[in-house]
Amino acid sequence: MTALDLSSPVAVVGTGTMGQGIAQVALVAGHPVRLYDAAPGRAGQAAAAIGARLDRLVEKDRLTAAGRDAARARLRPADSLAELADCALVVEAVLERLDVKRELFTELEGIVADDCLLATNTSSLSVTAIGGALRNPGRFVGLHFFNPAPLLPLVEVVSGFATDVTSATRAYETARAWGKTPVACADTPGFIVNRIARPFYAEAFAVLESQAADPATIDAVLRECGGFRMGAFELTDLIGQDVNESVTHSVWQSFFQDVRFTPSLAQRRLVESGRLGRKSGHGWYDYGDGAERPEPHTAEKEQPPAYVVVEGDLGPASEVIALIREAGIAVREEDEDHGTRLVLPSGGQLVLADGQTSVEFRDVVYFDLALDYRRATRIALSASQDTAPQTLAEAIGLFQALGKDVSVIGDVPGMIVARTVARIVDLAHDAVAKGVATEEDIDTAMRLGVNYPLGPFEWSRRLGRSWAYDLLDDLHLRDPSGRYAPSLALYRHAYAGEKREGAS
Repeated sequence: MTALDLSSPVAVVGTGTMGQGIAQVALVAGHPVRLYDAAPGRAGQAAAAIGARLDRLVEKDRLTAAGRDAARARLRPADSLAELADCALVVEAVLERLDVKRELFTELEGIVADDCLLATNTSSLSVTAIGGALRNPGRFVGLHFFNPAPLLPLVEVVSGFATDVTSATRAYETARAWGKTPVACADTPGFIVNRIARPFYAEAFAVLESQAADPATIDAVLRECGGFRMGAFELTDLIGQDVNESVTHSVWQSFFQDVRFTPSLAQRRLVESGRLGRKSGHGWYDYGDGAERPEPHTAEKEQPPAYVVVEGDLGPASEVIALIREAGIAVREEDEDHGTRLVLPSGGQLVLADGQTSVEFRDVVYFDLALDYRRATRIALSASQDTAPQTLAEAIGLFQALGKDVSVIGDVPGMIVARTVARIVDLAHDAVAKGVATEEDIDTAMRLGVNYPLGPFEWSRRLGRSWAYDLLDDLHLRDPSGRYAPSLALYRHAYAGEKREGAS
């Protein structure tokens, strides 16, 4: 099954920001496009707005004047749904209400031809439920674009329970012909991106709620240590706290209030207060005139240790050993069977975040996972009230000698980046095991949909088969609510690795 022919008209119903963006994508690709909106005059206004954006593309040399003129000639506002009768594809981008969408598609089914592909751009509702009222739900599919649709490449092509393979394939190939990067997924709450991205927000909010660090520090660690484009607090301010919480709540409810997707009480209070982010002038941060962005907590300068003793290879943090040597600090290596760690001159230990807490041990400082320890500009450390001040000072001085800013946070298991990545990896493995999408499509979706520096399976391969499972298992022992219980899929992945290594 191939993509729709460029001569085939495409209709977009709903002319808000997303509807206009989808229409622009289809139009620039070469299709005749019909615009319809239930509000009188709205479709004409949307057509004018799209025309203005085409002008800007010409100004930026991204579209020729002839191409713009041809596109404008193919764009037509419609005064009624009946004018969409000749369309080969109708994409809906109306209010996120199941009853509204079902009523729309039921009406459309009586207007368009039997081979017309019907698609919803819903981000939070069940594709199966929307199409369930149709006489022929096999031609119904989800086409979830990301905002702004003309700029962001990802499109989730969602097959409902009754969607025909031919319909899903045609939608997939059409999105690809439009210059997008489609990924195929089953109809599951949140699809790929909004399902697997929940821990990025949830774990940052959990660290805040535990009083371990403030938003500015958590965001800085996620960016400068974890390699994420934005921190969770600044990103949700950009998205809109009400929008982000609504998606979280929808996924949680759709999974029958699965504890892994539990919304944040701190975010709920923020929404209740009307602090919705940039659009309201205040969210986690103040965006008012003259407001200063809070600085992350950064430790004062400390003296580096004269030497460190390395026990084990430090696993995902092995690059730290090379950085220590390059900084001129002596490294003594010892083979030990009981763990991987750095021992400082004071006798204290420096350990990569593993899901345990500093208070459980004598004189242990934890350091967080980094995307790339060489390129990271900030490292988070955690210690308990019982940690010797000299041990913490040596740990701070060590990473400062490596050219890193250091943020000291509270004694939370898994710290910030490590627990976030582990949970993302776990949800990704669980999604594959349940037939939601392939590993490749999940990695593509998370890189393109939310700009993650690595896809979950890229992280998993880099960190080792059992890393995420071991960390979450330790976290689950300390928080037995079920939030951190590793999935059976992740257990199987970790156990398979151990079994092969044991047989070799």
